[in-house]
Amino acid sequence: MQEGGDGLVYDTEPLANLISKDADGDGIVDWEENLWGTNPNKKDTNDDGIEDGKEIARLKAEQNLSAKGESSLVWDEANLTKTDKFSRELIATVATLSQNGGVDQETIDKIGISLAEQVKNMPVEKVYKLSDLKIIKDESVRAVQSYKNIMSSTINKHQTKRTAIDILEEFLADQNNIDPTILLELDPIILQTQNVIGGLIEINTPQSLSVLHLNFINSIQQILENIINIKLYDSDAIMALSGISQYEKNIEMLDMATKNLGNAMIQKLNN
Repeated sequence: MQEGGDGLVYDTEPLANLISKDADGDGIVDWEENLWGTNPNKKDTNDDGIEDGKEIARLKAEQNLSAKGESSLVWDEANLTKTDKFSRELIATVATLSQNGGVDQETIDKIGISLAEQVKNMPVEKVYKLSDLKIIKDESVRAVQSYKNIMSSTINKHQTKRTAIDILEEFLADQNNIDPTILLELDPIILQTQNVIGGLIEINTPQSLSVLHLNFINSIQQILENIINIKLYDSDAIMALSGISQYEKNIEMLDMATKNLGNAMIQKLNN
C-alpha cells in the first residue's frame, strides 16, 4: 500500500476503486455488503425477488441510517474534518481488505506508513502567483532601496512578543501531559502573519526581484498554514500532526528564501 496521485493504493489499484466497487450492481458497495451479511457477487442473496440494495435500504430506514450506512451526522461531508475522512476511509479500507483476505501484519504496517506519508505531504491550501504581486519595471537603486525599506517596515510592524516556536516548544514539552489551551496563544501570531503577507503583496516590487519576493511570500504562507493546522490539535489530529511534521522543514525553506532575497537586494544596491 502506498500514497498515489488518487489517494492510497493497494498493489496497483487505488483503494478508492476497491472501496467503491459494486460487483453485482445492486447499489451496495462490496465491503458494505460484507457488513450486512449479503453476497457482494449476487444481487438477490436470499432469492426472494427483492434485490439486496432495496432490502438494505429498508433496514437502514428502519434503523434511521443514511444511504451510506452511518448516521447522517457522521457522513455530513460539509462537517467532516481531515481526521474524520481518513477514519472513514480507513474503516472502509480494512473492511475491503478483510473481505479480500488482504489484512495481515505487513498490510497493517503499510497502512501506518501510508498515513505517515499522508501527514507529511499534506498539500498547501494557498499558493500565490506573480499575477498577485504589484510588479514594477523600475530597477533603479532608489526603487530597490524603497522596496527594501518597505519590506523591513512591513515585517517589523507586525512583530509579536512570543514566537510560534516558543509556543510549540511549551506545547510539546511534556508528551504525557499536553495542554491544547496553550495553542490559543498562536492566535496573535496567525493574525500577525496574515497581516505580513497582505502587506508584502501590496509592495511595489522591482521585476528582477519578483520571483524571489514571491518565493518569500509563499514560504511564509506555508508556515502560516502549519500554525493554523497545529491549532486544530483537539478537533483534527491529522491536520495538526501534518502542521507539526512540516513546520521545521518550512522554517528552513523560509530561511533560504530570506537569504536569497536579501542577497539579491544587496547585489542590486551595490551595482
